[in-house]
Amino acid sequence: MPAVDKLLLEEALQDSPQTRSLLSVFEEDAGTLTDYTNQLLQAMQRVFGAQNEMCLATQQLSKQLLAYEKQNFALGKGDEEVISTLHYFSEVVDKLNVLHTELAKQLADAMVLPIVQFREKDLTEVSTLKELFGLASSEHDLSMAKYSRLPKKKENEKVKTEVVKEVAAARRKQHLASLQYYSALNALQYRKRMAMMEPMIGFAHGQINFFKKGAEMFSKSMDSFLSSVADMVQSIQVELEAEAEKMRISQQELLSVDESVYTPDFDVAAPQVNRNLIQKAGYLNLRNKTGLVTTTWERLYFFTQGGNLMCQPRGAVAGGLIQDLDNCSVMAVDCEDRRYCFQITTPSGKPGIILQAESRKENEEWICAINNISRQIYLTDNPEAVAIKLNQTALQAVTPFTSFGKKQESSCLSQNLKNSETENDKIVPKAKVSIPEAEELIAPGTPIQFDIVLPATEFLDQNRGSRRINPFGETEDESFPEAEDSLLQQMFIVRFLGSMAVKTDSTTEVIYEAMRQVLAARAIHNIFRMTESHLMVTSQTLRLIDPQTQVSRANFELTSVTQFAAHQENKRLVGFVIRIPESTGEESLSTYIFESNSEGEKICYAINLGKEIIEVQKAH
Repeated sequence: MPAVDKLLLEEALQDSPQTRSLLSVFEEDAGTLTDYTNQLLQAMQRVFGAQNEMCLATQQLSKQLLAYEKQNFALGKGDEEVISTLHYFSEVVDKLNVLHTELAKQLADAMVLPIVQFREKDLTEVSTLKELFGLASSEHDLSMAKYSRLPKKKENEKVKTEVVKEVAAARRKQHLASLQYYSALNALQYRKRMAMMEPMIGFAHGQINFFKKGAEMFSKSMDSFLSSVADMVQSIQVELEAEAEKMRISQQELLSVDESVYTPDFDVAAPQVNRNLIQKAGYLNLRNKTGLVTTTWERLYFFTQGGNLMCQPRGAVAGGLIQDLDNCSVMAVDCEDRRYCFQITTPSGKPGIILQAESRKENEEWICAINNISRQIYLTDNPEAVAIKLNQTALQAVTPFTSFGKKQESSCLSQNLKNSETENDKIVPKAKVSIPEAEELIAPGTPIQFDIVLPATEFLDQNRGSRRINPFGETEDESFPEAEDSLLQQMFIVRFLGSMAVKTDSTTEVIYEAMRQVLAARAIHNIFRMTESHLMVTSQTLRLIDPQTQVSRANFELTSVTQFAAHQENKRLVGFVIRIPESTGEESLSTYIFESNSEGEKICYAINLGKEIIEVQKAH
């Protein structure tokens, strides 16, 4: 196991599971050191108190000194010198075993006192700081739980302000407690080595000074050794002072940060959201269902790894897989009157886990990151650049495509077509082809509908007389007799992105323009929620069915579908144009855009097959 130098004070505020796991190693080492110190002190007290058993006491001390090597300290930096020194001292104790007499005063001042001070001062300080850190962590968890339960609607600003202040105070208190606790544990590694050697130096000096015979036997060989040990302790003391000064400066710098570091959701009005993330980590509240109607929320540390969402509880060495994010979808949801919740849906359309972020910024960044990962951007050579390009494309798409470059391209295309017509006009006369401008396809300022609402269809149903609108949105069984005898029935899982009125259905360019404007509007207005449905393609109709209730949300006659196309780059985007008659005798055109779990070309193929079946039936 590689040696660990120290706890990083910079990681105290984040309080990640990795930091907690490393902290447990230091705490285990401190516990082992406490046990060993108590045992060593007992041995020294036996030497001090047992005048008649001095020989046995020094033998026990010698054995205990050798036992330091077998303690297996997790943090063993510098222990090699300590072990070798203690080994030598053990030999000295064995040699002096027959020479010991009463050394009460020298042993009390030079041997027992330093180790007692180390135990009562340093180890007790670490134990006290550990309790304070635990209390601060519990107080922070309680304040975060209280903050997470703030309702989304009808917020009491006074209560919210008090709760936010309580969270900030608890977080600052935990930060201060953790900094002090981490610093004490780091310093303990230096004090441990000094505390192990200082008593033995006093013990050796007492023995040499008290016994002339001992001085004659060992003074020449011990002087240089004790001098080197004293120099080593002094160098450790210098290192400790330098490290303590660095930690003090680091504490001041870390505690001088802006109050927004401790305040959750401080920039709720205009958060700076990074939409190009391909990996994300942080604490989220996980919704767990404990009964038919009861749920609990658990605050856990989540992080993404490739295309997987991982979860790591506090104290765990590694994280576990929660959900595969490839080809999944994510959307913001309302859940139990909690704010900033979002749900991950599997590629098959099955609702997945529900998570809650602590701020609006975190909520939107998690949604953006999962969306980017679901597109498998992380598998590209430069995923960051791909994510930036995709988001820039979505933002730029809100501007109508009427730039000079587009016009120049159209004119060049028209000129090439014209030259081609001139060369071949003797064979087959051709009509002039040009790419229409955006204004010719969709009127500027046309509103976009992000939910499935069909006022034109409802109007037609009300004027037919033979059909009645069900106020609960359900469709009667006899309304779709073609479902039983249809020659074509294919089901696709789709998510509704938006619909808007268009001016023409003569070209598929109107579908591409609608896709661009719908995606751009969703990106600009931070609309992540999508209505998932089952698209049933038959030889007569297109039906959108609610996957939960199996109720038809919308029904389109296949003959009213005049254009349909899939996106040329994003294969999962598909759209179609519907021609709907109005009460005035005119007809309206609307484009519907969807995102499919499968390739959009498959949906287009099914629609085309259905229209061919209609043509064959008409011919017969």
